[in-house]
Amino acid sequence: MEINSIKNRAKKRFLFIICEIVLIFFLSIFASLSQTMNTSKAVYLPKGSVGEIISYLAKLNFKVDEFDKYILVLMGFPQSGWIEIGQTSLSKFDFLYKLTTAKAAMRDITLIPGETTAYFFYEISKNLGLNYNELMKSYLENAPIKEGFLIPETYKVPVGIGEAHLVYYLINTSKKQHESLSRKIFGEWDERRWYEFITVASIVQKEAANKDEMALVASVIYNRLKIGMKLQMDGTLNYDLYSHEKITPQRIAKDNTRYNTYKYAGLPPNAVCNVSFDAIKAAIFPKKTNYLYFVRDKSTGAHIFSSTYEAHTKAIDRSNKAK
Repeated sequence: MEINSIKNRAKKRFLFIICEIVLIFFLSIFASLSQTMNTSKAVYLPKGSVGEIISYLAKLNFKVDEFDKYILVLMGFPQSGWIEIGQTSLSKFDFLYKLTTAKAAMRDITLIPGETTAYFFYEISKNLGLNYNELMKSYLENAPIKEGFLIPETYKVPVGIGEAHLVYYLINTSKKQHESLSRKIFGEWDERRWYEFITVASIVQKEAANKDEMALVASVIYNRLKIGMKLQMDGTLNYDLYSHEKITPQRIAKDNTRYNTYKYAGLPPNAVCNVSFDAIKAAIFPKKTNYLYFVRDKSTGAHIFSSTYEAHTKAIDRSNKAK
């Protein structure tokens, strides 16, 4: 009798401990799911497994952990693409639930070839009501190069997206495309070599009148660099927020940065704009020429290319007469 009583008490004690453990477990889950999450009003989710999505969110400093993937599985599989969260502060439970149920209202933003990152973000800050300084800060902290990294195209982004999330999305999307093109051309992804081509491509993008001229402009750049001749190209001065400024003799005289290729030999310290794949290909595969000069033909808008200064001055005279 006494032995049975002891056994019964032991069973009850064991069940009590199990119940305590279960209760503590569920209370910890409740506490975790009740904690406040800070987020942007829209979040981008890549395609992938639940674990990959949780890892992606963790990299963006969302307060999620390995256990949350099991919660997500119970709620339903997260959608890919932009998710409308709708508010910047909510419980983790509500946040995870929205990842499986909501979609975001989208709008287009377009980056054209030849535009600088600074000017692009300046326009975005006005059109989307975002903070320009925060956009630039986030970009400079995360982009592998200061300029020329974003791929010119039309991006679909959600209304209410935050600065950091937008920049991360643009950089991540662009990196995949850079790597893909590099592997297609070279069979490998050599970032340092690729970014050197982007610097040349950015000058090509600023200077060429059309796609057909790009490889010719690239040849002039390489020919001048080879003999130590200054590039003396206006486009290198259209960096940052100077993107649309007309280059005058006064501007050339007062700009003392390395972007001023009238004063300094060699390439500028960074790319001067974001570039098309056509410009990158021209930088990689320039035409083989002896050209050292080009001037815009005012009658056609295209350029006249010359190998000697004498031929160049004649081209200038011809262009001025056609004005």
